[in-house]
Amino acid sequence: MRPHRLRFHLVDSDRSWSARQRRRRADWLARTFPDLEKMHVIDLGGRLGTWTRADMRPARVHVVNLERPPTDVPDWAEVDRADACDLPARITSRRYDLVFSNSVLEHVGGHERRLRFADAVRGLGDRHWVQTPYRYFPIEPHWIAPGMQFLPVRLRTAFARRWPLGHKPTRSHEAAIHQVLWTELLDRSQMRHYFPRLADPRRAGGRPAQVADRRPRGRAAGPAALTRRAPQSPRAGPRPRCPRRAGAAVRRPYVRRGLARRARCRAACRSSRPRSGCPGPSRAPGPAA
Repeated sequence: MRPHRLRFHLVDSDRSWSARQRRRRADWLARTFPDLEKMHVIDLGGRLGTWTRADMRPARVHVVNLERPPTDVPDWAEVDRADACDLPARITSRRYDLVFSNSVLEHVGGHERRLRFADAVRGLGDRHWVQTPYRYFPIEPHWIAPGMQFLPVRLRTAFARRWPLGHKPTRSHEAAIHQVLWTELLDRSQMRHYFPRLADPRRAGGRPAQVADRRPRGRAAGPAALTRRAPQSPRAGPRPRCPRRAGAAVRRPYVRRGLARRARCRAACRSSRPRSGCPGPSRAPGPAA
């Protein structure tokens, strides 16, 4: 089977494992925001085709990307060419019902630009949905290569030039290192730093992805709301101490005394002078006299 056919069956096909994970995340998005069809959504770094093929489409979609806008744009959509980390005033002055971003945060380029991206997401609306691949998933999602994200840049560049399952196959060293340096997967600690409200990745379609979502309080409970800690009932009086810790101070002298007695017993056994209460060294029974 040719490499591009293999990638099609692994990632791009409608029946592939990746397609099933994408459908699960789309269903989770619809459950988290049940009024999505009535919302005005801005998609940072996305493409118009994502919403054209979606089962549930918002009332209005504003797509912002570095690519050249398409010539044919439907009435319900708006496309702008801009940097999501440095949005122009005509976009930052507007407010949206939902700020959406899918697999963009790992490509913006460095910690400082990710901070600016997070500030832009929070400044455009009260609700957001930001998804990015999980760094410690064993398979790198862009090249479909096991453990590639943990290699040094030099090896990743050589890997990108020779691995046939990459999303943009290339033989040029400059193009390969450009792709490698502009792809930086994030772990959960980094994601929490940029978006404190981080949902459980197992609800995002499995460990390959992690999602940060935010909704105003008082809305219907969705999958992300299930990750909150349940409120505890008020306790009457001080909290009882752990029984193990409470008894540690009582048991400690007995433990020391037992260890000391065992040490004396072993010393007596070595010297072949059994003491009272010590079984003495074990010897094989000899012949009867």
